[in-house]
Amino acid sequence: MAELPHGTVTFAFTDIEGSTGLLKRLGDDYGEILSAHRRLVRDAFTAYDGVEIDTQGDAFFFAFPRARDAVAAAARVQRNHAAHQWPPGVEVRTRIGLHTGEPTIGEEGYLGIDVVRAARLCGVCEGGHVLLSEPTRALVGSRLPDGVSVFPVGERHLKDIDEPERVYELEIEGVAFPPMAQPGEVSAPSIPPPPEPAASPPQPPVPAVPGRRRRLTRKDRRALREQEREQKRTDYEQRAEEFAQRTVEGVLGMIDRKLGDLAQRATDRGPEGAQVQIGDTSFRADELARRAQAGIRQALEERMRGHDND
Repeated sequence: MAELPHGTVTFAFTDIEGSTGLLKRLGDDYGEILSAHRRLVRDAFTAYDGVEIDTQGDAFFFAFPRARDAVAAAARVQRNHAAHQWPPGVEVRTRIGLHTGEPTIGEEGYLGIDVVRAARLCGVCEGGHVLLSEPTRALVGSRLPDGVSVFPVGERHLKDIDEPERVYELEIEGVAFPPMAQPGEVSAPSIPPPPEPAASPPQPPVPAVPGRRRRLTRKDRRALREQEREQKRTDYEQRAEEFAQRTVEGVLGMIDRKLGDLAQRATDRGPEGAQVQIGDTSFRADELARRAQAGIRQALEERMRGHDND
């Protein structure tokens, strides 16, 4: 095995959705399908410096030194599977889960909950899709491969993980599979209404059935992306305001200390040293320092108020 990536590592788990059903249906012909699947996965992952950790049947476990490379490799796997000429009547849908962490490396490989998270993300994914954890999404940022975008799909409860995980999905140009189901809600099955006379008014849509799962439409995805962008803008503005306030307080504190030292040194010199001559007017050094402090503080605070009004 090649040297394992260490430090911050992105894990990728992938397998074929419904592989057992394919095996039962195809029998010995499944071997050809499996060989093609393995080749497509290995070619894509190794092209982006992925290190193969383990494989069992149609499932793979890879590690990547960089989150962006893992995302690019996952997108290539899905594109390659979508473009591959499978036998007539056969559809091979691969699902991929990506998670980034800082695992421990033991004698037999990686240790830690980060490996579990990546595997569980693959488990809740659906064929033809790629799910990312929040750490992976954060590391990738806006540096996405060409033709690839990412959008939030809410929280998922992963097996053996105590807290729900915020999850994101890749949208890959050239890969067209049905949207993933959204847990907890969705419209009722599509059942055609019975024929009616032409004069009858159109039937209202069938209401959603509680407990069913609704699939995200493109409009839903756009709304979720806009919600994420708005939240980022709000967070940025809050951080900028806090930073500006801390900067002002730091500058004022420094000025207070410097002017206080100046006044003290002048006072220590005696009555003559405590006086500062400006033009025809003589000022006490400590009083002049206090006036300077007040003036600078007022100017900075007015500047901050003007920035808030902008």
